[in-house]
Amino acid sequence: MSEMSFITQARVRRTMADDWHSLPADAVLKRLDASPLGLDSQEAARRLARFGANELVQTARVNPLRILLSQFVDVLVIVLIIAAIISAALGLLQGENADLYDAVLIIVIVVMNAILGFVQEYRAERSLEALKNLAAPKAHVLREGGIVAVPSRELVPGDVAVLTAGDRIPADARLFEVASLRVNEASLTGESLPVSKAVDALPRDSFLGDRKNMVFMGTAVDGGRGKAVIVETGMATQLGKIAGLVQQETKEETPLQKQLDRLGRQIGVAVLIAAGLIFLIGVLRDPGHIELLFLTAVGLSVAAIPEGLPAIVTISLALRPSALLP
Repeated sequence: MSEMSFITQARVRRTMADDWHSLPADAVLKRLDASPLGLDSQEAARRLARFGANELVQTARVNPLRILLSQFVDVLVIVLIIAAIISAALGLLQGENADLYDAVLIIVIVVMNAILGFVQEYRAERSLEALKNLAAPKAHVLREGGIVAVPSRELVPGDVAVLTAGDRIPADARLFEVASLRVNEASLTGESLPVSKAVDALPRDSFLGDRKNMVFMGTAVDGGRGKAVIVETGMATQLGKIAGLVQQETKEETPLQKQLDRLGRQIGVAVLIAAGLIFLIGVLRDPGHIELLFLTAVGLSVAAIPEGLPAIVTISLALRPSALLP
């Protein structure tokens, strides 16, 4: 089954039922055409072909080259690159090593800034890998009336998972039997303490963290034991919904990025105006040295550009991201 088929199945199933917690356990089993004794192997195979594998699907591949090139399209970085080119040209024309050193220094700063930005963004783009690490590799389910270990990717809606202390929840499931079952849901809800589970139906508008008759993919059993019928797998799980959100292609610039772009444009315009005024005033006072006045105006323009600003901002965000928070 293709990736788009997985996503389509997930969307259909979400529209069909997102109210498992509000139904009695026997009603959930009836809706899924399942039994407390689990499915047989043939039925499990048919459902696997229908619903697809229980795994998170990566819809967009991470392109390292695209991420690297995107570090050089910032307005301020473009201004710095232009300044480096002009500084190098001045050094070659005038034979001044200082201008060549300035050009090399600016390029080094731009490259270091690009590397730091690339590392940060590449790690963020690989967030799906972190979500995949939360998934359990294997699960214990009831098949043919007995408990068997199967790969988690082969779980289907209607399977009955047997949960014990130390297990990682393989998919979203509705509990119908518990014995002092406690589940650590910090990876999903942020709740630091284990949640005691129950089997009674809950109000339909219960928040995710209050759905004590449900267990969710990526969480872990802290203690006790229980049985639960799988209701959602793959991209239809709560963890799958998060995976779908982090892979959305639409990305908006942050307020800080917008402010830096505006600052870059303002600096560029201000430098051009200042260089033009210096050149114009020099020509009016001494029109006999136009070439020298032009080189002087360009040199002052390069010197006025804050080449260390992008690197300082990137390093500050990498080391102290909370420093910019109110």
